[in-house]
Amino acid sequence: MPKKPYKLLISLAAVLAAAVALFAWFGRVKPIEVIVKPIAFGKVQHTVANTRAGTIKACRRAGISPSIGGQIAGMPVKEGDLVKPGQLLMELWNHDRLAQLELATSEADAAAANARQACIRADVALREAHRLMQLKKSNLASDEAADKADGEARAQQAACNAARATKKVSEAKIRLVESELEQTRLTAPFAGIVAEVNGEIGEFVTPSPVGIPTPPAVDLVDVGCLYVSAPIDEVDAPQIRVGMPARISLDAMSQKIFAGKVRRIAPYVLEREKQARTLDVEVDFLCPEECEGMLPGYSADIEVIIREQDKSLRVPTEAVLEGNKVLLFTSDNTLQQREIKAGLSNWEWTEVTEGLSEGEEIVISVDREGVEDGVAAVRDKND
Repeated sequence: MPKKPYKLLISLAAVLAAAVALFAWFGRVKPIEVIVKPIAFGKVQHTVANTRAGTIKACRRAGISPSIGGQIAGMPVKEGDLVKPGQLLMELWNHDRLAQLELATSEADAAAANARQACIRADVALREAHRLMQLKKSNLASDEAADKADGEARAQQAACNAARATKKVSEAKIRLVESELEQTRLTAPFAGIVAEVNGEIGEFVTPSPVGIPTPPAVDLVDVGCLYVSAPIDEVDAPQIRVGMPARISLDAMSQKIFAGKVRRIAPYVLEREKQARTLDVEVDFLCPEECEGMLPGYSADIEVIIREQDKSLRVPTEAVLEGNKVLLFTSDNTLQQREIKAGLSNWEWTEVTEGLSEGEEIVISVDREGVEDGVAAVRDKND
């Protein structure tokens, strides 16, 4: 064979081999990057959470209004003010009742003076009757004079008693007018924050008709005592008991978890949705001082701790696939599916009672495309 064609064949073979090698290089399966986590011991809890967002509520909240109608003459508070028990919130025009109180007070003073006068006369008449009775025993006073003095003493005592009764009537009249005057003044029944005020000076307010609710004159909220009310699915509710520990989280304070305790479980099921029946569960904050800055109406979630183990072999719940299976990251950089037996579980951790050992590594990025049993994998560089 000529030398030139021979060299050409060698060149073609080399090009073909290079092409095959290049095709194999680009056609090979690239390992999938996964996030792995070593299995270790730790605390595992079985918890129950609310199905819909709960709400922070105040232990005491009152929408209060005057018991009578009238014109608003004074409103010394505004929305957002912190008030003390008994502090005046609103006052209706009451000049007529103030005048009645002044009149009743004057009448009571006059009645008290008359009672003192009558009782002094009764004391004088009684001493005179005793004196004449002594003189009568010594035959120094007639029977007629002694009897007359005795009758006068009894009459003066009766006048004293009548004057005292009149004084009591006057004092009762003062209390009556004071109670009528009190109806024109709206005061705080407890310490709290004025959440809403409905009315302005000069406007008229009227009591709510029977069966027709109207906005309260003042909405008063005790923010010193707050709790969370949240709906729990009827399937989970039987596991919950009053006094169980709980965790509380707020959208408004997303970086903080608050400790709580179940205070009440509603004794009835809500049927807002036929396919999602719930019970309201109330949870107290265990550290009320941490509630500073919270407002009733904030959305909140609760997680009631049913049971817990302080030291259990656990895996992140997000790594557990359907059928209680996990993907192991093996020493030869492949993923191997393994079935486990699970114990306690919540949204964060799942207890492993069988199937895994401490130190083994499992994949937690199971939602990535291509992550499945038997594929080649490498650790995520950003993990």
